[in-house]
Amino acid sequence: MSDPKTATTTEGTVAFRGYRTWYRIVGDPATAAGKQPLLVLHGGPGAPHDYLEDLAALSAGGRPVVFYDQLGCGRSDHPDDPALWTLDTFVEELATVRETLALGPMHLLGHSSGGWLALEYMLGKPRDLVSLVLSSTCASMPEFAAEGRRLKQLLPPAVQETIDRHEQAGTTDDPDYVEATMAFYTRWLCRRVPFPDHVMSSMNNWREDIYATMFGTEWNITGNLRDWDVTARLGEIDLPVLVTSGRYDEMTPNVVKPLVDGIPGAEWTVFDDSAHLASVEEPERYRAVVEAFLARSESARNSAPT
Repeated sequence: MSDPKTATTTEGTVAFRGYRTWYRIVGDPATAAGKQPLLVLHGGPGAPHDYLEDLAALSAGGRPVVFYDQLGCGRSDHPDDPALWTLDTFVEELATVRETLALGPMHLLGHSSGGWLALEYMLGKPRDLVSLVLSSTCASMPEFAAEGRRLKQLLPPAVQETIDRHEQAGTTDDPDYVEATMAFYTRWLCRRVPFPDHVMSSMNNWREDIYATMFGTEWNITGNLRDWDVTARLGEIDLPVLVTSGRYDEMTPNVVKPLVDGIPGAEWTVFDDSAHLASVEEPERYRAVVEAFLARSESARNSAPT
């Protein structure tokens, strides 16, 4: 096995709609020993991929791991055009990245809003996908919004009042509001406190305008995704699917179970010591579960009748 810290790493950009989308490939596809690449979709919307960098260690077994920052995020270009911030834009970008990098048969992993992107992409019936990992995500924005409001009601009343007051006043950049939201995040986002550096890197470089346009706020979803719901179409997904979530995840069983139930044959693993970032909170176990699933999916594909 190679050490992911010393593995071959390739970085570059992909041309997309006149802009540049940055990518990094950890591992060498030419020496992958039959293991198909894993393409990773980060969440947000508007956060760069940094918080998912623990997944680079999956390359230690020879599997190439591909990260990219979605347009407007991280090391990719940052256009100032609100019309770009739609799910359709990011589905098209995903297809462009995959085609340009000539990934061929591959696995796809989407975390949080990256899972919504993965679902939309899958419903377009792309070819040569080996498996899909849906990590701490859901299929219905209205259901997720309802759960977010329910979880907020579990916070101390003074914290709830601070959140509500600043959201009504439009002063969500106020330090008191930021402090109040951290009471939520340390319960249902990441229970490793202080947050690791790569998590803070994503949080500190978040594009708030993309988040506001597509989403809104954690408890008041007003963006263009507010009515998004693909629950009724989940039965169209016809490849191996692993769904993961944390015991303390803001993606609660109330929103994850319909996702699992709707996808034929989907597996579901819950990480008991994690909230929303199991790849950060239980990195070794998370990688072991994902790699075992990817290997099983490849084996099933290779043994299927032609």
